[in-house]
Amino acid sequence: MSVKPLHITFSLTILILLLIGCSPKQVEQAYGVLERDRVVLTATANEIITSLPVARGSHVKEGQVLVQLGTLQQNAKLARAKAESAKAEAFLLKLVNGERREDIAFAQAQLRHAQVNLIESKKKYQRVLGLIEESLTSYAQKDTAQAQRDAAQADYHSSKEKLDKLISGERPEVIKQAQASLEAADAEVTLQQSILDDLTVVATRGGILDSLPFNVGERVPQNAIVAVIQADSVPYARVYIPENKRVGLNVGDVRMLSINGADSSIEGRIRWIASEPAFTPYYTLSESSRSRLMYLAEFSLPESASALPSGIAVKVSL
Repeated sequence: MSVKPLHITFSLTILILLLIGCSPKQVEQAYGVLERDRVVLTATANEIITSLPVARGSHVKEGQVLVQLGTLQQNAKLARAKAESAKAEAFLLKLVNGERREDIAFAQAQLRHAQVNLIESKKKYQRVLGLIEESLTSYAQKDTAQAQRDAAQADYHSSKEKLDKLISGERPEVIKQAQASLEAADAEVTLQQSILDDLTVVATRGGILDSLPFNVGERVPQNAIVAVIQADSVPYARVYIPENKRVGLNVGDVRMLSINGADSSIEGRIRWIASEPAFTPYYTLSESSRSRLMYLAEFSLPESASALPSGIAVKVSL
């Protein structure tokens, strides 16, 4: 009678072990790859590529020319902007410095000539009035002399105003307007120069020239990618964290990372974790986790990992 309870106990134990074996295992590792910053350089204008001085795969330094676009049209625009700036500057100098001494002397001579004509026309008019009183001339002569006198007086006043303007110079409002025109012209020169400089695509960071999508002689559309640099920097690990391991992980936490092909593990510090989960992509390294929700995270690596290539698989112990 004592064998039956022992048989039942043994059967229950086997059943519990089977249930435990069939339950999903807790994922204790996360998978990902090593990556580096990629610098994407684009074309600022619809121009033809005239030169590719660096071969793809070469190491480039910051400021090194990678792609040269055509500059013929932009050089013409810049030359026109510089001409307008020079014109505005000359006009402003003319207003500020005043008229030349030769112009002032000429205006003074015109004023003296107008003054002599006015005196002569006044004397002539007085003589005609005397002849009218003695009935020695007609009233038509008087009207003619009076008209000549009035014209000489108007010419005198006009010459005097012209001379006064040359001596006193332009009004402050006119000078300010000329200054504003010069500033606008200079700003246009700066803008056109910047557009010209952007036609020479240079490396903004040092690294490996990873891609040159276009060839010499091809016309590239504006904003098209013309060069891609894999930056010289310590790689970082992009890892997919399982949903059940997300709680308890925070930015700044340290975990051990195993690099595929490396002899030893290295420390990685979490620098960013996605705020929303997503399904892992089809190329994830763990087949069992492809259908699960994951949080994408980035781990910073120490300087000792600077020689590791990008794209290498990495495994993080959670």
